[in-house]
This record gives sequence, structure tokens and C-alpha cells, in this order.
Amino acid sequence: MKEMRKLMMISVLYGLVGCAALPGMGPPAASSPATPVFFQPFSAALDAPALSTISSAAQEAQAEPDARVVVTGAADPVGSAKANKYLSETRAQVVADALVADGVPRGRIKLRAAGAVQSPSGSTQAGRRALIQIEG
Repeated sequence: MKEMRKLMMISVLYGLVGCAALPGMGPPAASSPATPVFFQPFSAALDAPALSTISSAAQEAQAEPDARVVVTGAADPVGSAKANKYLSETRAQVVADALVADGVPRGRIKLRAAGAVQSPSGSTQAGRRALIQIEG
């Protein structure tokens, strides 16, 4: 079960779709590819490119009014686990707040915090982001 959770988290973080569902959970919801919003190290501040990315994702979410929006924040593996968990939560919240400001109802947004994440290639850039996934 731990391995399946790990696989699912990796799928969410890297925007992979079409992975198998857990037994008894039914088929996975249709979803668009994940949209990454990148951050500077140790920051949850949104810059102009991030705001533009969020605005585009908000338009996509508004075009699908029945879809749920999942925002998963992540941090790079530098620093303590507690600090990385907090940073990933904060990044997810900041992106969600920007989506709401762009017209996505807060009730449609689900937040997740991944904590520290490192890509298979060893890049820390993968951790300095939040992913916006539109499901349904």
C-alpha cells in the first residue's frame, strides 16, 4: 500500500496521468495535464510568469464548471522536513488564493502538500513548484 501511495504522489507531482487506480476506488477521474507554477528557492511569492500561468489555469477551470481543481505544493529537498512541509503548504495556498482571485470558486479547490520532492534526474527545480490539476 505504501508503494502505491508513493507511486500516486510521484504521478501527481510530475503531472503523469492515466496511472492505475487503487482496487475498489473506481476509474481515475479524467483530468488535464498538470500545470506547474514555479517558485524561487525558499519562497512562496508569485512572480509575473507564475501569475500568468495561474490565470490560464483559472480560465481552463472556469471552462469546466463541474471539475475539481487540485493544487499540490512542493519544496526542494534542502532544509528540514518540517520547513519543507510548511513551504509546500504555503505554496499550495498561495496558488489557490490566486485561482480564487481569478474567479475559481474556493469550494472547488483541494489543497495538498507534498513536502520535499526531488526529480529522478536530481534537479531541485521539480520541488520548487505547485501543480494545478483540473480533474473531472
